[in-house]
Amino acid sequence: MFTPNEKPTRPIGLVIFGATGDLTHRKLIPALYQLALAGKLPENLHIIGFARRDWDDQKFQDEMRAGVEQHSRTQPIEGETLNRLLKRMTYVSANFDDLDGYRRLDQQLDELGADNRLFYLATPPGAYSTIVQRIGEAELAHCPQGWTRVVIEKPYGHNLESAKALDTEVHAVFDEHQVYRIDHYLGKETVQNILVFRFANGIFEPLWNRRYIDCVQITVAESVGVGTRAGYYEGAGVIRDMFQNHILQLVSLTAMEAPVAFNADAVRDEKLKVLRALRPLRGEDALENTFRAQYAAGRVDGEGVKGYKQEAEVAPESITETLLALRLQVDNWRWSGVPFFVRSGKRLKRRVTEIAIQFKQVPLSLFGWRNLAGAAPNALVLTIQPEEGITLSFGAKQPGPVNQISPVKMDFSYAESFGGEPPEAYERLLLDCMNGDATLFTRSDEILAAWAFTTEILQAWEASPVKSLPVYQAGGWGPEELREFIAGMGNQWRDLG
Repeated sequence: MFTPNEKPTRPIGLVIFGATGDLTHRKLIPALYQLALAGKLPENLHIIGFARRDWDDQKFQDEMRAGVEQHSRTQPIEGETLNRLLKRMTYVSANFDDLDGYRRLDQQLDELGADNRLFYLATPPGAYSTIVQRIGEAELAHCPQGWTRVVIEKPYGHNLESAKALDTEVHAVFDEHQVYRIDHYLGKETVQNILVFRFANGIFEPLWNRRYIDCVQITVAESVGVGTRAGYYEGAGVIRDMFQNHILQLVSLTAMEAPVAFNADAVRDEKLKVLRALRPLRGEDALENTFRAQYAAGRVDGEGVKGYKQEAEVAPESITETLLALRLQVDNWRWSGVPFFVRSGKRLKRRVTEIAIQFKQVPLSLFGWRNLAGAAPNALVLTIQPEEGITLSFGAKQPGPVNQISPVKMDFSYAESFGGEPPEAYERLLLDCMNGDATLFTRSDEILAAWAFTTEILQAWEASPVKSLPVYQAGGWGPEELREFIAGMGNQWRDLG
């Protein structure tokens, strides 16, 4: 959809902090392998793992080989390509607060001739500040002969205050143009295609407003539970884990105006305007326009699963939400009066992420009781996962002498139209980092605007505490109260099967 990224040509040192962790093993190295397979990686890319485990270069290479063999999206593995990639990998063993480790890292980068440096923080968020500070103390943040960039994973802060504090620490070492705050949702093909779908086609953009759209529904449903992340999840919940970042990004891309150009600042300027146009949810408004629930034991894919409060590291009296629904309003000229309903949860019936644009009904039904499409209004659905594609639903006459109207669908599938599976998000995002394209990364003011909106909801919840949350059985679509939440506003959730 975008202008293709060219293969970087200058030497690059990619330093992965937390290189022994799950993200590196499952996502980053397999993504680099796919880029190598496609001929997109520069020949003089050097990958340096930095972590506390007492590994050497060979151990690091062996572990990363296993990661590619297990998690690569294409099989079988092309051995020669993988071997060439592994030969570029070295390892530095040091604690994140050990300044000597950073000096050894600097020496290794100099020996490799890597004047262009990309630091990737694939660590728990508690280590971000320490790593950034030590990079600054070791004078690694700026290289006169090339560029230096830092990639920071979510969560970027815990609330508005902590996000501002982290931003201050980051900007004490790096300039804003060096900072790439990653949200892997923005690397997904269908998410990127929202803008092309809207702004490169003349038939949909004229309808993309309050005159023709009844509501927008965004769903991010997961069938998995919190698993080994329960300790983190207890302090985060859906609102911090999904809403503040992924979901608000989807809202802003869906609602934004056309940028003056397709470049990083122009696109992010328009997204920021949407975040600033969100009607604040404070106090009673926050309580009325949000719904929280928590999963109980049930069955998912035919297997029995335990409830949230039975997960390890979850407090017996926990009121952390594992399902969240909100009604949002974008108070601008285009969207005034159009509700954005969002819902996200764990242990739901199936994994699906979609944006559904539900158009207004026709003003008068001309086909009486035979209008079977009447209860199924026109909808444009952008499916982000598990299978990326777009579906348009509309009414059509069934064959025969009677005017019987039924809902039908026009489907577009990435796999069918373009062959094979679309690239993983990290493939696109890693390449963009190396090419200096920040379009699909969040800017400081975006992050703070999203946190400002989210923090007011958190404060409203804290000011009106509850002793327990509604529960829903794992493997379903949430409790009855979730349906009542949207029904009270004159709408109903889309049937996801």
